[in-house]
Amino acid sequence: MFQPAKRCESIQLSEIRKMFDLNLEDAINLSLGEPDFDTPYHIREAVKIALDEGFTHYTPNKGILELREAISSKLDRENGVKADPESIIVTVGASEALHIALQAIVNRGDEVLIPDPGFLSYDPCVKLAEGRMVPVELQEENEFRMTAENVLDNITDKTKAIILNSPANPTGSVMKKEDIKGISEIAEDKGIFLISDEIYEKIIYEGKHHSPGKYTDNAITINGFSKTYAMTGFRIGYVAAKQEIIEEMIKIHQYNAACASSLSQIAGLEALNGPQNCVAEMLNEFRKRRDLVVKRLNEMGISLKKPKGAFYVFPKVQNSVKFVNESIKKGVIIVNGSGFGKCGENHFRISYATSYDKLVEAMNKLETIKI
Repeated sequence: MFQPAKRCESIQLSEIRKMFDLNLEDAINLSLGEPDFDTPYHIREAVKIALDEGFTHYTPNKGILELREAISSKLDRENGVKADPESIIVTVGASEALHIALQAIVNRGDEVLIPDPGFLSYDPCVKLAEGRMVPVELQEENEFRMTAENVLDNITDKTKAIILNSPANPTGSVMKKEDIKGISEIAEDKGIFLISDEIYEKIIYEGKHHSPGKYTDNAITINGFSKTYAMTGFRIGYVAAKQEIIEEMIKIHQYNAACASSLSQIAGLEALNGPQNCVAEMLNEFRKRRDLVVKRLNEMGISLKKPKGAFYVFPKVQNSVKFVNESIKKGVIIVNGSGFGKCGENHFRISYATSYDKLVEAMNKLETIKI
């Protein structure tokens, strides 16, 4: 009889993917965090040209130099993060960046603080690194923001790293500058790594994005192109950190993926160096969708403030299991909040990264559910 590896025994399949894979006929699927926009034209054209020119071979493990130079320039200019091209790895999406970061720094039994509710990949990735996940309970009345006080309450002598995510999945919360600075100071004082997942960085409606890498050398900055440029299928991201950390991460990356796709790297280069009006256009459309969903949910008696970033709402109901099941019966697929941590119980997540018309139809259907 087959016995799986011990490291896999506690790993569950993604609740998001379970809902996405339901694939019910005529259902409106609001489970997956994937922009419905086509990848901007100029990015697709750059890939076509590279394909016609035969740019289809291996690249350096860290990624092509031109892209790493563009990422370095972007981080310096927009985030105040100093990272030379040799301190950057181009990865197979931000997901691989998270995985190799944890594999490179976490030993068996090390504790890693993660937000609760938080993105459901964090817990399994910590477990696969044989670390121990420690949830940092976030409060709705504080907009689900992680603060320095939250972190200090959970630090022990075994704490190795803290994962930050702002703007956040599933809540749409945006951390304030004082949150980021305070947690960065803790990381400096205690010699703890900060893994900063910044994949929703450009999807902010109120406030500003702040990178921990501006305040501490202990930061591991993770970002990518999937959400900002509607490039989910390209699977292209990056990670920047101190040189000594990158040299350990490249070992994992080399034997895991060798290098990111050559054509995807060209797409990422064009995304950074090309026109940026597409980003503003998508953001404006996301804002319209957010306002629609929040307004309609409030009218249904589901109290919810407008999230300040990302493209999710995370409202609370009396019984989220029942609500999600009833939603599916009505032809709207959403995700139960418990998949994002204990503090997500009796919440549900809606991704409004789909068309406005579909969202109107989905809200009409949800309106018929008796809460």
